[in-house]
Order: sequence, then C-alpha cells, then structure tokens
Amino acid sequence: MRPEWGLAIWVPLVVAVAGAFGLGWWFGSRRRSASDAPDRAARALGSTSDAAPGNAAVVGSPQGPSVRPERATLGRYRIERQLGRGSMGAVYLGHDPQIGRAVAIKTMALSREFEGSELADARARFFREAEMAGRLHHPDIVTIFDAGEEDGLAYIAMEFVTGHDLVSHTLPNQLLPVPQVLRTLARVAQALAHAHTQGVIHRDVKPANVMIDPAEGTVKVTDFGIARITDACRTRTGMVLGTPSFMSPEQMAGRRVDGRTDLYSLGVMLFQLLTGALPHRAESMAALMSQIVNDAAPDVRTLRPELPEALANVVALALEKRVEVRYADGGQLAQDLLQVAAMIDAEPALPAATSVGAKSATFEATTRFSPGDPRHNAGH
Repeated sequence: MRPEWGLAIWVPLVVAVAGAFGLGWWFGSRRRSASDAPDRAARALGSTSDAAPGNAAVVGSPQGPSVRPERATLGRYRIERQLGRGSMGAVYLGHDPQIGRAVAIKTMALSREFEGSELADARARFFREAEMAGRLHHPDIVTIFDAGEEDGLAYIAMEFVTGHDLVSHTLPNQLLPVPQVLRTLARVAQALAHAHTQGVIHRDVKPANVMIDPAEGTVKVTDFGIARITDACRTRTGMVLGTPSFMSPEQMAGRRVDGRTDLYSLGVMLFQLLTGALPHRAESMAALMSQIVNDAAPDVRTLRPELPEALANVVALALEKRVEVRYADGGQLAQDLLQVAAMIDAEPALPAATSVGAKSATFEATTRFSPGDPRHNAGH
C-alpha cells in the first residue's frame, strides 16, 4: 500500500473525531488568541492552543510583576510568585534554598483531572515522562531538576531561562533575518537529534516552545515530555493532542510516531518564521486536519520569492508528508540549514536566482531523494 493511501484512509475518521470534539475547542482558542496576546510572557508550559505560547514558565527575570501565589512552598522550593496559569495548573517562579538558585515550577493538578485507576496511571506517566526528560543533558534543552507531588499537586522544577519565545517572530512585521532563523532552528534540530537518540520525542514542537536570548546567544527547547504527560486527560476529553497546525500527518492520524514527527513540526516552524504564515490554514479544525494529511505544503517562495531555491528544498523535505522520505535525523537537517545560512551570508548582495544557480550545485545534489541519501528513511 502506498503511504499516502494509508493517510487517506484515516481522513474520514480523523475528520469525524474533529467534528465531534475539536471544533468548539479550536474556535474557542482562536477567539481567545487576541485577548491572550499581551499575556504571552506569563503563560503556562504545555498549552496546546495555536495562539497560546507555552513557555513563559521559564522566561523573564526574577524581578517582575507580582502575582500572589496560592501557596508559600512546594516540596523543598519556596514560591516567589506566579508566572502564569494553564488548563491543568499554575507555573511559579521558585527558589531552591539548598543551592540558592531560581527555578521555574510547573504544576499539574492530576487529582482534579483523574480519579481511581486513571489517577494512578496519570501519576505513573507523569513521573516516567519527567524522568525521561530529566535525562536530557544538552546546552539547548531546558534542564529538568526535579519532580514531585504534594497535596495532590504534581510538579516539575526546571531551569529558569531569560529571554523570550519565538512567537513574536512569526508575525510578518517582526520576522528575524533569514540567516538568524536558520542558525536558530539548526540548534533546535540538533537538540531534537540529541533527544531522539535518548528515546525522547517532544510531540509539541512549536515557536512557543523555543526560547531565545539574543543578548546571551542562548537557544532553549522547552516542554519535553509535557505533551505526553497530558495525553490521557486530553484523549479522555476529546481534545486533539499537540498543537494542530504543527502536527505531522501521522500524528494527526493517530499513528505511532517517532523523531521524524518532531522534524515535520520543525519544518512548519521554519516555514512560519520565514514567511509569517503557516503552510496550512483553514476556517475549521476538520478542514485543517484534512489539509495536513492530504495537501502538499506550498513552496515557501510563493510568499517570499527572494528566498533561495536551496532553502525551499530544505523546507519541502522537512514538510514531506511521506514519513519515509522526510528528514530522518535532526543533525542532517541542522547541517543543511547551516549550509544555506553560510551561502546567504557569503552572497548577500546577489539576486537569489544568481546566487543559487552559481553556488548551490553541491547543496542541490544533497536534496535529491534516493535510498542512499542519509536523510532518506526507506530503510527505517
């Protein structure tokens, strides 16, 4: 069976599920997006709304607007102030008295969402996923220090990061320079490659889950494990897992996923950060899901004709619907992004067509699909 046929079979089922459960949530998230925009820097980790960033738990500085916390301590941590609130709990700025450092603490009220055997399963999943995420040691991944539970409130203590997420740079009038976009996402791709070698899949890669601090030169991927922790709750309530616009076709279809689904989501991010638009847009959840599963993403040059063909090929390969053809390794995607960035830096004054035609023959050869290509997944 051809891969695209398998996806097509899933579409009626997926669309039916969306119609039954997803439309109200999707339209609600769009209605909330305008009013939520000023609060982006104080939202909780793990949000699944397209408009709502999920990372303000780790952004900012220890000084800031004070929101009175509901409690003074959690575990060994002293609660300084509330940073934001999500659907399943609050996010706090905390202080670890043992080593004197600031931490971000994300809480999840599991006992409010589950009961009985479901609560036991959710608690086990919470600690299992937190433990897996805690094993990731990479300079571009937010470090998880600790996880625990107190008074029915589960929590994760993590690195407190200064800077801001990439959401603002998806707006057409706030796009970053192309080489900066490519180098930033190359670091994200390398961080994902590290996680994948450890058996950890993010499942919710999006601009809100990447923090940058230009002054410090830092890039941090956040929220590893959070999407998986909340799977049971969102499945039970009929919500679609992950952030719909960034989900891969196989993830949208409910199939088993691996690291390649994260690289598809990174491709969506790349498209959006380059153009200020998403590759797939629709007025309903059902239509959006159908587009992601069936329709090829547009060439990025339809929105920015000056971008080099080499970059358009990288975006297309990352957004390939056939998982066996898509990038298999984040390291290879990072290498291609850095190569294009170097090409653009070397010829900033030349027209894109001249630049690509004159200098990119070697790069173009690497983007042709063949079983011998290290990015080709035919043997996986």
